[in-house]
Amino acid sequence: MKANTLLNPENHALLLIDHQYLQLLTIRSHDAATVINNSQAVAKSSKIFNVPTLLTTAFAERQDLIKEIADQFPEQTPIDRTTLNAWEDERVVEWVRNTGKKKLVIAGLWTEVCLQMPVLSALADGFEVYFITDASGGASVEAHQMAVQRMIQAGAVPITTWSYVSELQRDWGRMETAEEVTKLFEEHGGGFGQGLRWEWQLLNLKEGTR
Repeated sequence: MKANTLLNPENHALLLIDHQYLQLLTIRSHDAATVINNSQAVAKSSKIFNVPTLLTTAFAERQDLIKEIADQFPEQTPIDRTTLNAWEDERVVEWVRNTGKKKLVIAGLWTEVCLQMPVLSALADGFEVYFITDASGGASVEAHQMAVQRMIQAGAVPITTWSYVSELQRDWGRMETAEEVTKLFEEHGGGFGQGLRWEWQLLNLKEGTR
């Protein structure tokens, strides 16, 4: 039985907002390489679990989407906006409504602008919203932290990249995704990913002896 309080691959949609090079180069709340690594892991996980995912950009003629994310969705042309708040673009709201999902998971650059605004707006429209703190980033540590606090106070739920991925997998007995998720942890999960790789190898050896 699936707990209603947990995310699963079928009960939410994912929005990756404005992961572009100018925003990336100006974040100061996180190391840029960490944000790239985590946002790429989130993007890959959405493909593994077939989570409906929308990409957005702002003024794409001046700056590209980060290649590590764009490469995961070669079939998708991001919605390019002039609005700071993606929720004020009717194409974004229409896409969300067409998914039929009432839970949204959102990550974006910058935290205090292009993430915070649609999170607050989606909450006001009755959606249950989660935001990925370490696949986002702000212009300063304070700006990121204050935006996180404001979103939490409004009712949004903070999560991190690997809590998100783990919540989707939930059970290593789900073999249809377990191997791909293990590889995802191995590629992007640092020391924990290497430990998980070792455990997976031992499990496969054990299974092979049966």
